[in-house]
Amino acid sequence: MNAPMDSKDFHLPVLLVEAIEALAIKPEGVYLDATFGRGGHSRAILTRLGPAGRLLAFDRDPDAIAAGAQLAKEDGRFTLLHRPFSELAEGAAAAGLRQFDGILFDLGLSSPQIDNGARGFSFRHDAPLDMRMDPSCGEGASEWLMRADVREITEVIRDYGDERFAFQIAKKIVAARAERPIVTTGDFASLVRATVRTREPGQDPATRSFQAVRIHINRELEELALALPQAETLLNPGGRLAVIAFHSLEDRIVKRFLRERAAPDPHSKRLPLRADELPGAAFRLLGKARPTAAEIAVNPRSRSAILRVAEKS
Repeated sequence: MNAPMDSKDFHLPVLLVEAIEALAIKPEGVYLDATFGRGGHSRAILTRLGPAGRLLAFDRDPDAIAAGAQLAKEDGRFTLLHRPFSELAEGAAAAGLRQFDGILFDLGLSSPQIDNGARGFSFRHDAPLDMRMDPSCGEGASEWLMRADVREITEVIRDYGDERFAFQIAKKIVAARAERPIVTTGDFASLVRATVRTREPGQDPATRSFQAVRIHINRELEELALALPQAETLLNPGGRLAVIAFHSLEDRIVKRFLRERAAPDPHSKRLPLRADELPGAAFRLLGKARPTAAEIAVNPRSRSAILRVAEKS
């Protein structure tokens, strides 16, 4: 039984139909939604599960946990944990679940996180510059920008934002903070806009820097790199792994992991074994999907999304 969702919390997940189909859900199966968000994927999975099916979901955002609390109360098949997905194995064990028939990741920010100006993810709202997916722990963006040196700021904005003016932005930040603290999204955005000389038509000069700092503050790439091997271990043979990425750096990690795990161990070729004794690949690649033109028209934020799917051998 699904709990109602307030209209202000409603979030239509990107590639919803494709992701659910990719999981090939079995009514009695056990599934893991590593990124609950506002529950769009979880609710769709639950509609396909029978009475004996189970769904475990993770999220590190307290707002997401609050949004899913009623669903967890009303549906005994569903468990929601306030944890980052780098703790998949530990969280699953704590929930009494060891193996899964499918695991789904929907990476990046959700629309409610972007639209809630108080979270500091967007320069469209002048608000405290926080950017933490879990505001209860770690260092916020303002704190980091106030202490990091030019080299560190340059590396983050260049490597995670592909920003060619990263060094100039870093110098501007360090000089400006000596005069007054950088505490709001407006402060940060104004500094970047005053530094970036050219930008693609239609893109705010602050876009890449905001993205880069957010990725760094939340250790998004490190979290993903830690989670994928755990997902492999947790999947049953024949279980499906589905990952939706929105950023090229995320997708590169996913693509590289799956390709490596879908190929036989290259060292095994030098072992004195018959062909039928060689260890096989861990995954079978099942393909990828992108949003349709119709979905992009309804939700422009979906345009960069890519879904990759693999099956555990």
